[in-house]
Amino acid sequence: MSFTENQLYFDDIEVGQEWVSPGRTVTETDVVNFAGLSGDFNPIHMDYEFAKTTPFRRPIAHGLLILSMGSGLGMQAPSMRTIAFLQVREWNLKEPVYTGDTIHMRSKVLEKNPRGRGRRGEVVWQRAIINQEGKIVQEGVIVTLTEGRRKPSEAAVIPDRQSAAAQPNG
Repeated sequence: MSFTENQLYFDDIEVGQEWVSPGRTVTETDVVNFAGLSGDFNPIHMDYEFAKTTPFRRPIAHGLLILSMGSGLGMQAPSMRTIAFLQVREWNLKEPVYTGDTIHMRSKVLEKNPRGRGRRGEVVWQRAIINQEGKIVQEGVIVTLTEGRRKPSEAAVIPDRQSAAAQPNG
């Protein structure tokens, strides 16, 4: 899948801009599939009887599952021409997420750092995953690499030394 005309470039966003993604409801299927993918079958996620003995009283979704879902939601708001996910500077898991909860991602641009002579740029984001009650369940700072509008100039081709030496001085 390639980028579309609707996706924003590095140059299209400004420090301080904020977006909120559409919602996504966490399902039991999500939790079971993530357990199979990650190998994390901790009973706090999988065993209803065990979970009754915990402070949560029922199974909770994997924290990394919610971070992953948040990453996907963040790709929608704003829809950017993201080349790479570079860094998690900090991330805090603040509240449990249960099956049936609906989460949204709030994204705010903290910094922009041009790279590659404008062909791309690093964006530092403040991100918060918010549940249906408006509570922040996870939050932190991440860095992505985003495509810029400037393209390499074809006119900036440097001739090789042998070709330049063979030219007459006239």
